[in-house]
Amino acid sequence: MEEKIEELWREIREMSLGNNGSIERLESPPTPLQFLKNFITPNKPCIISNSITHWPALSSWTNPSYLTQTLSSTTVSLHLTPTGAADSITTLPSSSSLCFASAHVDRVSFPEALRLINSSNPSKCVAYAQQQNDCFRSEYSSLADDCDSDIRWATEAFGSEPEAVNLWIGNRYSSTSFHKDHYENLYAVVCGEKRFLLFPPTDVHRFYIRHYPAATYSYSPVTGEFDLELEKPTRYVPWCSVDPFPSPEKLEDEISKFPLYFNGPPPFECTVKAGEILYLYGSLLLLCIALHHIFVFFQSFFYCMIMIVIE
Repeated sequence: MEEKIEELWREIREMSLGNNGSIERLESPPTPLQFLKNFITPNKPCIISNSITHWPALSSWTNPSYLTQTLSSTTVSLHLTPTGAADSITTLPSSSSLCFASAHVDRVSFPEALRLINSSNPSKCVAYAQQQNDCFRSEYSSLADDCDSDIRWATEAFGSEPEAVNLWIGNRYSSTSFHKDHYENLYAVVCGEKRFLLFPPTDVHRFYIRHYPAATYSYSPVTGEFDLELEKPTRYVPWCSVDPFPSPEKLEDEISKFPLYFNGPPPFECTVKAGEILYLYGSLLLLCIALHHIFVFFQSFFYCMIMIVIE
């Protein structure tokens, strides 16, 4: 029985992501029919080039002066963590137990947010503008003319407009832990690069999902220090236990604790550069890391897939 399960696991993995460890790249946008047939229906991610090259944002957003002037009177949500790891498992300072830690969130002017992102230090404080809940069409609406309101060929393929459009602004320290989004997702990178590690949902057993008590950071600008406190009443969050990049001194211990992850097939990796779009289907397991840039801007278009069943 175990061999049959592993065979099925491999087959689904190959059908979804292939067997060469790379994500398919398209040099031009697909038609809605091609996108639906070749990627949405078979749950297959891809990277699309030359689809957003006409966006003014690709040139204007690389200029901090343009952004601070356009958003000079705008207040945005800024997320602060000690290391840049957003929504991740960490150790409570008061004990050796683990918790699910969420960022401290401040409401600050956009120029101040950009300054704090630029001056982030992973040994002290890392700032990341990662507000969700359709933040581009609310907090950053002054930038609406710099890019399209949707990805038109994707909108036609999904049969609906985006449920939400989010803007993420980070730096080379910004990262997320393994998670899954329940929406169909198109990541449009405007400035910088993002590295993604991807696993199909059938690999979920390799991530040792456990329930951790929720906690939230609080940051004092006076002392420059963070506190981490458990939420009251206690709330538990199911989350991935695996750190895919343990330090050399912890590697052996991590392998012994999570053998299914470290001894199994490697992740599919891809780097998405400015001007490219990454399509990720709902429930795909992903981790993303910013690469080698002071600022990384990318938009995320969340679509709710409409299914029509004719009996």
